[in-house]
Amino acid sequence: MDLTGDLLSKAPPEGGLTTGAVARLLGVAPTTLRSWDRRYGLGPAAREDGRHRRWTAADIATLRAVCRLTSAGLPPAEAARTVLAGETPAPVAPAPGRASRAPVPLPPGRARRECRGLARAAARLDGRTMDELLTGALDRYGLPVAWDEVIMPVLHAVGRRWESAGERYVEVEHLLSWHVSGALRRVPAQPPSPSPGAGLSLLACAPGETHSLALEALAATLAHRGLPVSMFGAALPAEALVEAVRRTGPDAVVLWAQSPDTAAGGTVDRVEAVEWGVRGARRRPAVLVAGPGWAGRRPPGARHLSGLAHAVDVLATVTAR
Repeated sequence: MDLTGDLLSKAPPEGGLTTGAVARLLGVAPTTLRSWDRRYGLGPAAREDGRHRRWTAADIATLRAVCRLTSAGLPPAEAARTVLAGETPAPVAPAPGRASRAPVPLPPGRARRECRGLARAAARLDGRTMDELLTGALDRYGLPVAWDEVIMPVLHAVGRRWESAGERYVEVEHLLSWHVSGALRRVPAQPPSPSPGAGLSLLACAPGETHSLALEALAATLAHRGLPVSMFGAALPAEALVEAVRRTGPDAVVLWAQSPDTAAGGTVDRVEAVEWGVRGARRRPAVLVAGPGWAGRRPPGARHLSGLAHAVDVLATVTAR
């Protein structure tokens, strides 16, 4: 089984790393790095040709320190101020009953070993070992990194094996998907703050779409970060989706489509047209699309979420009150 995962294991080249490369190294979204640069002055020390960002080893060390503090619960603004000032922050107590699960990149070569272990357990139909490996990866690396660098590569590899081997291998894919779904549900959720903050994100697969694991990962990540979320799962009919939006009044709606056959722009239009609230102050949701099914079929004006970390970053911004 070919399970590859290219990691940035080398020191930055002389010219430095690009923003995309640094984002993959740290397990955050590129938009987060750009936002930290704009808001807190955490940008690269040098820019190639005066325009393109190039991050040096010192820049990356600064970002790592900020990531450690934000993972411990410090707000980004305070974390940036602390690191730039060279101060030592007071320890941040974790929320009761909540595991640390800090988003840290996997060490060089570790991703391939973790993928192979999970893939072999799946091939043996060894559910107990799959649970142990999935829980361990989520605890050590945090959900976004574990999803991108361990879980998704194995799911893709199993899917390719199933396509080439026919139905002789479909039981492996089904069992692996079941255990991944269970592991995601075990990620502890942080109760949303009672004070005004982020609004509700409604997540649903497009009508007829049955692949929901990526959306489950997004729901688990949002809940773990204390961001309100309602997850409606697979193959939600268009009428039911419209009714759910009308009744819950979300700030954002995410529609997932794995296949081009289920990526229907008409559904996006119907959801975007839903209104609620008192007369004179009616509101509509921001509708975002996610998944490979939307490639080349994205409705005009619809924003596309390119990955788990990017989706969380965008939704945190879109739903902020």
